[in-house]
Amino acid sequence: MSNEVKILVGTMTGTAELVADEIVDVLEDKGADVEVLLMDNLKPDALTTGPLYIICTSTYGQGDIPDNAQDFYEALEAAAPDLSGLHYGVFALGDRTYMQTFCFGGKKFDELFAKLGAKRLGDRREHDASSGELPEDVAAEWAEEWYEGSLAAA
Repeated sequence: MSNEVKILVGTMTGTAELVADEIVDVLEDKGADVEVLLMDNLKPDALTTGPLYIICTSTYGQGDIPDNAQDFYEALEAAAPDLSGLHYGVFALGDRTYMQTFCFGGKKFDELFAKLGAKRLGDRREHDASSGELPEDVAAEWAEEWYEGSLAAA
């Protein structure tokens, strides 16, 4: 499996982008070639087989995908490309005080990628903002385990 990793970021306040930057540091230390892609202007054809993908997204409002990722999500849903050769992981940000919609941004992307044939590697990690743990610390630990597990799955 490739050592190339692309992190797709959906964010409203910049927290998911900070988390992605922490993941970059961890994965580059592991020898990965990492690129962060904000979802603002992404099109479905940006997804290619080869690299590993990480979806790093927050949840906004009533369980919505962040504004910067909304168009990409809808375009993926409409185009329904075959993602059967794609491998990905999910780091979702949410707040359990909103239990009904906790981490829905990440869950929605996870479900869509799976529906389009992509294979998730490892468990989806859901960070709880009300836990007191810094999301970037949790992400760093998760990313290291996820990447090593992804390479082992190859």
